Formats: sequence, C-alpha cells, structure tokens
Amino acid sequence: MSVERRASRGRRARGIRLGAAAGVAGLLLGAAAWLSPLAASATAAVRSTLDDRRSAPRLSIARLQYEGGGDWYANPSSLPNLLAAINERTSLDVDPTEGRVTLTDDRLWDYPFLHATGHGNMALTDAEVTRLREYLLRGGFLHVSDNYGLDESFRREIARVFPDRPLVDVPLSHPIYHLVYDFPSGVPKIHEHDGKPARGLGVFVGDRLAVYYDFQSDLGNGWEDVGTYNDPPALHEAALRMGINLFVYAVTSRPVP
Repeated sequence: MSVERRASRGRRARGIRLGAAAGVAGLLLGAAAWLSPLAASATAAVRSTLDDRRSAPRLSIARLQYEGGGDWYANPSSLPNLLAAINERTSLDVDPTEGRVTLTDDRLWDYPFLHATGHGNMALTDAEVTRLREYLLRGGFLHVSDNYGLDESFRREIARVFPDRPLVDVPLSHPIYHLVYDFPSGVPKIHEHDGKPARGLGVFVGDRLAVYYDFQSDLGNGWEDVGTYNDPPALHEAALRMGINLFVYAVTSRPVP
C-alpha cells in the first residue's frame, strides 16, 4: 500500500472516529438547545432515545438566500460536492441535498450549518438580523465565503448581528484547522482574485466559533466541479478538506443543554 493511500485511509478513519464519538451523540443531545420552540418539547425524548433522529437537526447544509442584489445562488455545484465528500470521508450520515432558506424561514432551525456566498450586496432586515443572532446564539453555525465582492456588505451586516462581538482572525491553533485535516497555515488560498493572502475570520460566542468567514480564499469556488475554473485539482481537494473540517466542527461544537 502506498504512503499516500495509507495516509488517506488514516484521515478517513480519523473522520469516522470523530463522527461516531462526537458527531451522533453531540448532534442528538444538543439538538434541543437551538431548535425551534415547537421542537424544544422533544428534549426528554432526545435524551432517552439517542437513535431517534427525527428530533435532531437535519444533517445537511442550507444555503442562505438574502436580499440586496448579491448572487446568493453562486457556485451551484459547490455544496453538493462538499456534502458528497462529507458522506464519503466521515461516518456522518449527511443528506446530500442542500437546503435553501431565508432567515425568516422556519426551516432555518432544521440546519446546523448555514452557508452564504455571492459577489454583490447582502442586505438584512431588522427582523433577519434578530433571527440570525438567535440562530447563532442557540448553537447554529454560519460559514460565509467571499466570492469577491461580498466583503464590505457582509462586514456591515455581521456588525449589526453582533455589535458586541468583533470579527477577528481565527487562531491557527483552533480545532477548525486540525479537526480532521491539518491546515497549519490556516485557510488555504483557492482562488486568486487580487492576490491578497487568504484569511479565516470569525465571531466567537464564548469559546465556540459561531461564524467563520473565508476572505480572499473562496472555498466556494474550490468546492465546485473540477474544471469550472482554472484552479488545479489540488486546490479543489484542499477546499473540500477545509470544508469537511468546518462541517464536523459545526455539528460537534454546539452546546449541550
């Protein structure tokens, strides 16, 4: 067996261990901490019947649909490819179909991972700002991938959501860079844009990373089908690995009530 194949098998085994030990139990026990009020009554059933997945959040990713003129629907093959990679490389049983929700959609509470991207303006209403803050404080996770042009409006809107919590560089020692795959230098640089270094920024709620923003990296482009851009396949793989880290962290870091 080649060194590369052994390393690949080792990484997969590590992902399986994480999914089995923390993913399933953490998902089910932590579900009632942030589900809708109607689902909160299921707390006792979740605790007593760990295999009752109907009470757990949907193990998938929802794409955030927002107003303001930005193309929130950009990178159409990105999330299906990431979800397929999560299913193939970890023991997490993930729905391969991405969701699409607005912040006022009741289905928002079904998803532990919310993804937003685009090139243009993001504009949230006051009600959406309140809902996003509630979602994140309950244990939801937001990943934003700047598709080159979203930066100014996203920074403005996230400051409205968390005026008391700044957007900061995520330390290189954070588990999000080491949970399944190691990224000792932080988020990989996938798409060049204007050549600035890639940065991973975040908003913390206590010790938990609730918002992760890849700036000048463009993970969303990297998740798209190989050949969509001129980026080499190695960058597609790096982007998928970083995406797996993000998802595993999101579903295993929610607070247990």
